[in-house]
Amino acid sequence: MSQQPTFSYSTVTGYFLQSEAATVAQGFDYTSTNFGLIDRPYETDVPGEETRTQWQRFEHEVQRLNETAAEGVVYKVLYLGRHGQGVHNVAEARYGREEWDQALAARAFWRHQVASAGTPAPQTHLTSPLYRCLETADLTFANLFEDEEKDLDHLPLPTGAGGHRRRRPPPYAYAPLVKELLREVLGVHTCDRRSAVSALRRAFPHFRFEASMPEEDELWSATHRETHGEVDARMRRLLDDVFFLGGGGGGDGDDVDAATFVSFTSHSGAICSLLRVLGHREFRLVTGGVLPVLVRAERQ
Repeated sequence: MSQQPTFSYSTVTGYFLQSEAATVAQGFDYTSTNFGLIDRPYETDVPGEETRTQWQRFEHEVQRLNETAAEGVVYKVLYLGRHGQGVHNVAEARYGREEWDQALAARAFWRHQVASAGTPAPQTHLTSPLYRCLETADLTFANLFEDEEKDLDHLPLPTGAGGHRRRRPPPYAYAPLVKELLREVLGVHTCDRRSAVSALRRAFPHFRFEASMPEEDELWSATHRETHGEVDARMRRLLDDVFFLGGGGGGDGDDVDAATFVSFTSHSGAICSLLRVLGHREFRLVTGGVLPVLVRAERQ
């Protein structure tokens, strides 16, 4: 009988301020710090290419890490986003739209960051199946560059941060995949119980769903709240799926394991658990906040 592979995960430090112990997490503003990317040289820097932004050089560095990695080792950049505020009412599966300013601010930031700083847009979007995350993913990423592309066809490219010329956005595909394991800490709290898959499909017909996701919520319990150990084990299974097992949950999602820059739209407790599994320092996000993490994964 063949032994099942195991996988390990670690945060690669030295690239983002949020991963450094010296950074004060409380009050940290990712929107005013170039997403927290540290201004530093890389092995892949080439003389004469000073016009490339820090993010463009970082993207090349991540490519180098993957190209020179040992067999079974993979590097990905995870953009961990906490959902915007909503009015939770799971029984009726209805969430208010009036308090989603954080998601709209994140949308404006993403547009600026990709066009001005050269930040790679997510190649794959993964989201929790709870309404507040599906809404946040749409408000943040759907048709992200539609208006900007029209503007750039008629206007000269303005100068971005650091004196760099703003670049036209790259081809951008938004086809979010709903991941059952990306949910908030499970149990007891009714706001963390998901709606039926058929209802979610009707509300969000442009989203993809794992074929393995059951119609009704089989994970939530009215009497048991997940422990740290239990939610960490769930997040580890999620990472195994995203990094090594195809990511589609038995169905749509073949693009997940091939993507290097991946967006997660999730919840405070789930993101805290992901950071524990990744060996990242504790870093709590404000509502609507986003945290980039460079991850090294290894099949053992």
